Amino acid sequence: MSVLFVTNGHGEAAIAARIARELRAFGHEAVHFPLVGSGFEAVDFPEVGPRAALPSGGLVAMGNLGNLVRDVRAGFLSLLKRQLAFLRGSAGRHAVVVAVGDVYALALAYRARTPTVFVGTAKSEYVTPYGWIERCFMRHAALLFVRDDPTVAALRANGLRASTANVIVDLASDVQPYRWPPAQARLVLLPGSREDAYADAALLMEVVQNVARARCVYAMLSVAPSLDASRLAASFAAHGWQIAPGSQTEPFVASIEGKAVVTAWRGDFAALFGEATLALGQAGTANEAAAACGLPVVALETRRSGREGWYRMRQARLLGAALEVLPGDPVTAASSVVELLDDAARRGEMGATGRARMGAPGGAALVAGAIAARAEASRA
Repeated sequence: MSVLFVTNGHGEAAIAARIARELRAFGHEAVHFPLVGSGFEAVDFPEVGPRAALPSGGLVAMGNLGNLVRDVRAGFLSLLKRQLAFLRGSAGRHAVVVAVGDVYALALAYRARTPTVFVGTAKSEYVTPYGWIERCFMRHAALLFVRDDPTVAALRANGLRASTANVIVDLASDVQPYRWPPAQARLVLLPGSREDAYADAALLMEVVQNVARARCVYAMLSVAPSLDASRLAASFAAHGWQIAPGSQTEPFVASIEGKAVVTAWRGDFAALFGEATLALGQAGTANEAAAACGLPVVALETRRSGREGWYRMRQARLLGAALEVLPGDPVTAASSVVELLDDAARRGEMGATGRARMGAPGGAALVAGAIAARAEASRA
């Protein structure tokens, strides 16, 4: 019997895929049910169940009624009904169900009436602790894993047996690193995976264009599976970038004024971190994975929505000095980026902070081993 992973986000899907890779070493196959979005599928991690892209990208928390209304209009209630039916029909088909993300994913995973493991990624004592309602749901899980020791201590103080496992740290392990060409500044652009990523990618490209007036820049733009590379290319072309078609892994190359080159990247975003100078990121999990690799991370304040401001505040508290949040004006942000590029000592301090905040590697293997043991117990 296989293991069913239930996720609710692109970053959560990447975490699930990393655990599933370790799980295969124990002789267990895994399938993936993404509650949010689609396009995460891999040959060794096939997708199952009803799924659809919704306007919010799954972010309807923090009282964001607008996102919820848009999702409902786009068919969220019908999709939820079908997802619940699928999970009920999964009873007895899997040895273990693993919910990766927040308690919403966990609550739905319980519908499969199968021993359930929770890998919590959304909460931390550094930012927002798990509330009592969330803890009530978590009490029914066979195993609990959360992202840091302070959160484990808080949960144990409330009678929950939790363990630390921050799988984000493992996303770059065993990944073939990208070979960067020579450049004064090697920038990783991480616009995210939801609808806002198109606007954020355009903003990041403006920053790169302004940085290029002071430094020779080569950048890699991570294009998530949920994003349309041709739509990104068309947007950049409308803003003066010269677009050259590429390959499946590198769908296009953008250049401007002979000073900046940006290559779109469809591969594993973690492959870009090893030789990069810093990351310009509006993402969630990808920003945190970059920090875990010791890469300084810069984010921009766009003030597009209250939700975004809350999310960036959350990330700033998680990463501490590993993350610098700059004003969203491209010229002002570029000036600060150039200053950071010239300050190797500060970049080193940011990298060290990121590694310390994100913790030690090995979480994926730890979780996979526990899942495998639970699966064997289910068979007995």
